[in-house]
Amino acid sequence: MFKIGEFSKLSQVSVRMLRHYDKIDLLVPEKIDEFTGYRYYSAMQLITINRIQELKRMGLSLNTIKEILKNYSDDQSFKNYLKLKKSEIEENMKEMQNQICMIESSIKRLEEDSIMKYNVNVKDMPERKVASLRQVIASYPEEGKLWAMLRAEIAPQNPKFASPSYRSAIYHDKEYKEDNPDVEIQMAVEGDYKDTENVKFVDIDTMKVASVMMRGGYEQIGEVNATVVNWIENSNYEFAGEMFSIYHVGPADTDKTEELVTEICFPIKER
Repeated sequence: MFKIGEFSKLSQVSVRMLRHYDKIDLLVPEKIDEFTGYRYYSAMQLITINRIQELKRMGLSLNTIKEILKNYSDDQSFKNYLKLKKSEIEENMKEMQNQICMIESSIKRLEEDSIMKYNVNVKDMPERKVASLRQVIASYPEEGKLWAMLRAEIAPQNPKFASPSYRSAIYHDKEYKEDNPDVEIQMAVEGDYKDTENVKFVDIDTMKVASVMMRGGYEQIGEVNATVVNWIENSNYEFAGEMFSIYHVGPADTDKTEELVTEICFPIKER
């Protein structure tokens, strides 16, 4: 058994901190002399104090450490906890890196010399035949699964894709939905083909659109929408259909956000 001073020296934890650990029931002395009040610690408690200090260096609070020591007392369960904590930290790091990329992208856009960040152009989209697939998906990032399904279902017919192919996504919900959005994807083709279980071949009429070319990440879409709405208010046009995106360079073409090129289109008509 070790007196508190000896234990402090061996563990390299101050007496003041050891008394605090005792007060909050994090590390209670093995024995307290009822006559002198001296605190005594065991050799096994050196292992516990080392673990406490290790967890503190990981950035965990004393209350959290207390729960860990209570619920993960043996080495195997403690190792499992550390593995879970490692995965959690790695996931947080990915999220923070994504946030850094978005901040850098916003700074870059704000530093552009051009007064107008986005230019609105009026153009006529040509009539075309498209392979169309529409489904409710779990979330917007799941859109890639729709493209994989479309290609897989029509592959046996060896379709010839038009050039340009007008790879488009149309968002049918009347409001923004974080979950279960109703999304339709389209890809222009040449020739005639048979519908499959999920893919329909349909003719799209020509339409007039207000178009904005967007380079980089999709977090800009809110700004693009605001730009188009302000433009509409000062024009002789009004909205005449659901907004859609054309992927000139999409996630299937590059894994670099800065290389993405998306055309945001709003069908319009004269007032």
